[in-house]
Amino acid sequence: MEFGAFSKTFERENVEQVLDAVKHYGFSTMQFNLSCAGLAPMPDEIPAGLAKHIQEACEARALTIAAVSGTYNMIHADISEREKGLKRLEVLASACKDLGTSVITICTGSRSEDMWTFHPDNNRPEAWKDLVEQLERAVTIAEKHNVVLGIEPEISNVINSAVKARKVMDDFQSKHLGIVMDAANVYHPRELPDQQGILQKAFDLLGHDIIMAHAKDLKASGEFTAAGKGDVDYGLYFKLLKQAGFTGAMVAHGQNEAETPGVLEFLKQKLR
Repeated sequence: MEFGAFSKTFERENVEQVLDAVKHYGFSTMQFNLSCAGLAPMPDEIPAGLAKHIQEACEARALTIAAVSGTYNMIHADISEREKGLKRLEVLASACKDLGTSVITICTGSRSEDMWTFHPDNNRPEAWKDLVEQLERAVTIAEKHNVVLGIEPEISNVINSAVKARKVMDDFQSKHLGIVMDAANVYHPRELPDQQGILQKAFDLLGHDIIMAHAKDLKASGEFTAAGKGDVDYGLYFKLLKQAGFTGAMVAHGQNEAETPGVLEFLKQKLR
């Protein structure tokens, strides 16, 4: 397992300075966001040569891009917004080879305007139907550009449980879909006392499909925080990742830059 960071944790004037910061803090990989290169996270176009420039700058620093962020609201109530998202997903997918990555993290979305906010309609059959239609088209894009889309089960989205994530994986049977696991995202704060059983079930269902892990923390108050500062059982999390045979990147987020050294040391301790 190797540890990485969200590139946008480090606010700098240009992409080279961002990569310098990733390296400075001791990471070997990252989840890259195109906002770090002066673009929108999901741009309408990527200037010619930019993706290759980013990859070469990473290579010069012995860094890799484990994944690129490609989140948009897949079940947005406005169909035109979903269409924009799909077009931008293809722009991103077409740049992945030059970026040196084959993974795009996605968001299964919410009926709320904010894709990270729960809406009760997320659990309605219509929301599931819209998601499946979006995923069918997104997987076609992924096949065309030979990338893998990383689905993250999160309680605020339409895929808000490991059971629903398993259903999608089984229904699609596609090598272009994988799971991004975050132990702070698969239960409500009130369920923290029951996290052992919930996490065990999540890994039983999804363990062998995990392509990347996220590391942040959750407090009983409902607040997300830096790994090691909340109530997630990281000993259990690492144990389950090991049992699943996971050897990929664990990407830290939810912390600010000042908290970053402590987060990395915490993760290294738990790995040991």
